[in-house]
Amino acid sequence: MSKLFDLSGKVAVAVGGNSVLGGAIAKSFAEHGAKVAIVGRNMEKAEEVTKAIEENGGIAKSFQADVSDLATVEKAAKEIEAWAGGWDIVLNAPGMNSPTPFFELEPEEWDKIMDVNLRGVVFTTQIFAKRMVEQNRKGSIINISSVSSTTPLSKVFTYSASKAGINSITQFLAKEFAPNGIRVNAIIPGFFPAEQNRKILSEDRVASIMSHTPMNRFGEPEELEGAAIYLASDKASSFVTGTMLRVDGGFGSMTI
Repeated sequence: MSKLFDLSGKVAVAVGGNSVLGGAIAKSFAEHGAKVAIVGRNMEKAEEVTKAIEENGGIAKSFQADVSDLATVEKAAKEIEAWAGGWDIVLNAPGMNSPTPFFELEPEEWDKIMDVNLRGVVFTTQIFAKRMVEQNRKGSIINISSVSSTTPLSKVFTYSASKAGINSITQFLAKEFAPNGIRVNAIIPGFFPAEQNRKILSEDRVASIMSHTPMNRFGEPEELEGAAIYLASDKASSFVTGTMLRVDGGFGSMTI
């Protein structure tokens, strides 16, 4: 069974791999044999993930890019190709959140969040997938969505809208890239206390989340690794594309 999840010989690009969740997945890619490019805006955090991978015997390198500035993504893609020759796996894990109430929302904030969460993912995927097609390189694209993508969450209007868009582009691109042997799927995480959502986790909100989560706890970043490795593997998930895989402690199965 271990052969199903062996990523040896693969190159993975982890966009947002400097984040808590993206970093956990990037480390898992390396543990399963992939060579990993850590792409992020904050190079200090990217280097921390890279160092952790190297200390565990893996191969990784950090590349600076901001998905809201596509010129930096283009530059990173060229640098990654020079380093590794190409890539087989692309993880899209950038994220930005805000609790701004709807009537207080300004166009600038809407644009900023959409630039990272949706526009950035669309055009980052365009950059990396185009090169995969040109190289006739089959593989896997994994988008990080959210439980707010299917039923919007209170207090995070723009974030919810952006993640609903992620689900739509995941399904569209699954069909678009299928003839090229590129699978496109999304992971829908439940509540993981990552940087971007700590600011809205008041005591009342935590109680509300727990009452809606059958497992009655937050997720740990490492609990996303199994889903990511499954979707990255062209053996384990060779006939899986256009799907949204929930890792949410049962949150999506609950109403009241």
